[in-house]
Amino acid sequence: MAGAEGTAGHRPGAGPLLLGVRHHGPGSARAVRAALDAARPRVVLIEGPPEADALIPLAAEEGMRPPVALLAHAVDEPGRSAFWPLAGFSPEWVAIRWALRHDVPARFIDLPATHTLAWRREDTGTPEGKRAPQTDGAPDGEAAPGGDGAPSGEVRPSGEVGPDGDGAPGGDGAPGGEGAEDAPADAGVRVDPLAALAGAAGYDDPERWWEDVVEHRGVGEGDPYAPFLVLEEAMAALREVHGSGGHDRDLVREAYMRLQVRAATREFGEDVAVVCGAWHVPALRRKTAVGADRALLKGLPKVKTDMTWVPWTHRRLARAGGYGAGIDSPGWYAHLFAAPDRPVERWLTKVAGLLREEDRIVSSAHVIEAVRLAETLAAMRGRPLPGLSETTDAVRAVMCDGSDVPLALVRDRLVVGDVLGEVPESAPAVPLQRDLAGLQRRLRLRPEAAERELELDLRGGTDAGRSRLLHRLRLLGVGWGEPAASRGSTGTFRETWRLRWEPELSVRVAEAGVWGTTVLAAATAKAEADAVGAGALAEVTRLAEQCLLAGLADALPVVMRVLADRAALDADVGHLAQALPALVRSLRYGDVRGTDTAALAEVAAGLAERIFVALPPACAVLDADAAEEMRRHVNAVHTAVGLLGDTPMAGHGDLRARWHGVLGVLSGRDTIPGVVRGRAVRLLLDDGEVEQEKAARLMGLALSPGTAPADAAAWIEGFVGGGGGMLLVHDERLLALVDDWLTGVPAQAFTDVLPLLRRTFSAYEPGVRRSLGELVRRGPRPGGGPAGATAAGPPGFGADLDRERADAVLPVLRLLLGLGPDGAGAQDASGGELAGAAR
Repeated sequence: MAGAEGTAGHRPGAGPLLLGVRHHGPGSARAVRAALDAARPRVVLIEGPPEADALIPLAAEEGMRPPVALLAHAVDEPGRSAFWPLAGFSPEWVAIRWALRHDVPARFIDLPATHTLAWRREDTGTPEGKRAPQTDGAPDGEAAPGGDGAPSGEVRPSGEVGPDGDGAPGGDGAPGGEGAEDAPADAGVRVDPLAALAGAAGYDDPERWWEDVVEHRGVGEGDPYAPFLVLEEAMAALREVHGSGGHDRDLVREAYMRLQVRAATREFGEDVAVVCGAWHVPALRRKTAVGADRALLKGLPKVKTDMTWVPWTHRRLARAGGYGAGIDSPGWYAHLFAAPDRPVERWLTKVAGLLREEDRIVSSAHVIEAVRLAETLAAMRGRPLPGLSETTDAVRAVMCDGSDVPLALVRDRLVVGDVLGEVPESAPAVPLQRDLAGLQRRLRLRPEAAERELELDLRGGTDAGRSRLLHRLRLLGVGWGEPAASRGSTGTFRETWRLRWEPELSVRVAEAGVWGTTVLAAATAKAEADAVGAGALAEVTRLAEQCLLAGLADALPVVMRVLADRAALDADVGHLAQALPALVRSLRYGDVRGTDTAALAEVAAGLAERIFVALPPACAVLDADAAEEMRRHVNAVHTAVGLLGDTPMAGHGDLRARWHGVLGVLSGRDTIPGVVRGRAVRLLLDDGEVEQEKAARLMGLALSPGTAPADAAAWIEGFVGGGGGMLLVHDERLLALVDDWLTGVPAQAFTDVLPLLRRTFSAYEPGVRRSLGELVRRGPRPGGGPAGATAAGPPGFGADLDRERADAVLPVLRLLLGLGPDGAGAQDASGGELAGAAR
């Protein structure tokens, strides 16, 4: 072979140089580099989809940083997609980079993605005498073993992207063989080559065997072809026993690869190097008739495909994520491949740095002792060098004080890792992806694999833009960010997001490209389509809220028209009550974001009026479950009307006053369940529409001997449930009514009402329950009146109101409510909201 003279090794037989590898194996990657340096082939053939040949030169650009993946998707159905991941320590990536550095052509020779994406598990229409290739041999998209580079199980409709097809399952030199137990009944189960070889060598762990014989073997000494000769011989022996592994798909792929190798040999002579899964090497070496190979490829289904490079992560290379060709420790393998020398010392130094960042005390002495312990363990276990198991044991014993808690952090951050690759801007992409990339740069919102929280102040231009982008992507199904509870503020001008970029989101973006070429246009079109196709009224109201959050002004008229039509036709009070809160929240968001919400306010007011009319009849004669649900609706409508009452709307009068009238009707009808009547009285009392004396009289009527104990207990739950404990503490008359009723409940009915009362009072805070117990133990105050009206009251209660102490809190209260010194006017947006909430 050209350039091979003078090398220490020898050419492994005539014909093309077949380099069988383990996918994502740093030892295989180093061996491939050494073999290519020795052989100097004129062309390098690599297992992968040939449609990606035009993308190979991008691997040499400065902006390309692995891990990355080749993404293939159907043009007419972007959700049908497949990945071919490559890390910096993947032999295929090393071969590509070697070819580009030495100006040697590099080509992919696996079965084209146009066939791979067209394969279906349910396909049965095949030529006579030939079984259908199994693309997804495992249920639920789990990778069937044997795909080593072809996307097993990833070919699925409707945009459902899973980790199972991200390359090779374990048959071709990758350990594991995940999914074998889930293969269809008519498919044979391929043996896991590494497990078989490790078992023959007396190992119970394939990963440990691989480290001993490959990762810890020096490259550059002796014959550079020796590892491949040994692996080829071992795979040939395994295939003699197990055949092709029972997967007709492999037979088709190997036939295509043989044809490509023959074509390259005719073009370049014998100076051809092939980098493929070790499992396939015996099949590529075997002499077969060209006609027989072409017959296997005849009649394969096709689909128009497009390909590009996308970023990938180490975490998505991990077997734990379901990736068939995955490895247990991508971060560890990346370290082994990149470390120039002393890998154990460098690794334990990284571990020490991570633990120090987490405020654990780890000194240089810890690192030295951990290195010594790892080397001692390797010697005791008969290993040539410390592996991951030895270093992990040393870290646990020396740096983690025997605890697995910090060790879990080491495994998550270092052994697996969150390294996110990058692709250059020149890589092909759908227009929507390019627009998204531009928005990410402009808003300084860089995708990251590690999860992080992002606090946004919507009053600022950049943060408001970030919020709109994240909401638009959520509407498009691109779940880059998830809303989280804000820790610093409850105002509507703040948002908290939990961000994490997963590689499959690139597929979601490609799939969303059918809605438009920009994020704004796509989100607008998607919102309009979702509004027309929405089923329940609440779905449309949530969509209206999303449109306001995402700033989709052009979609809002369509959504509002659909909302008005659905609201006019929907007679279910429950549906109307579910829809109103989302509309009112949208009004508040619109105020903060400067959105015109006049149409939304009009629909919300009309919805509220329909609820006012229909609610009392809908509350009559309900069972316990329906009554509890109706109580939740009443609470939601009350909150919504309280916020909606601050919005001026011509022609709708005082909505709060009308709502109070509805509550009055609910509180006085005997046909309405007690939990709803009690809640209505409590809401009126909190709003100052009912005096305490009247509330006490209504409670007395509800707890009278003529009322069934279960109904009375339900009334109490409605009245004092949800934070009513302090009301009983400060109004001893109400507490006395409850106490007198409870002590008068007949013994035979007490067991029926006890669970309901326990559920009601167990929700109170411990301090409230303790105060209530003190008051009940002390008994009623002579002469009646409010609790604690005499000096003989319980601890903490004075004889009368201390006005001097009460006035001392007024400045702080004005500050919290955003009021001026004289109590008039709001100082800022947050104060205005707090003042409205206080009212």
